[in-house]
Amino acid sequence: MTELEKLIKHSAAGVSIFVDDHKTTYESVEDYFRRPYYDDGDIDSDVYLKMVELDTIVCVTFYPDTPVGHYDIYHYDINKAISISWEILKKEKNL
Repeated sequence: MTELEKLIKHSAAGVSIFVDDHKTTYESVEDYFRRPYYDDGDIDSDVYLKMVELDTIVCVTFYPDTPVGHYDIYHYDINKAISISWEILKKEKNL
């Protein structure tokens, strides 16, 4: 079973993956993260700089326990974003 399949199986209320969502509104990576509801303290600076360089944003959103609380994992690499998400879920649920 892949990490994505495990993430889907063990998440309580679904998994979503968005790739380059900023391009649907003609935004740069920098503008996307200037939105008022975004807390930029959640992304490592090296990951952020690479997203800017590549002009790509990957976001994996998953709900570990309920349909209310969720994680948004941002990265420039989809496989790394999925791996980070799976590691968080494994730790949170003691899998």
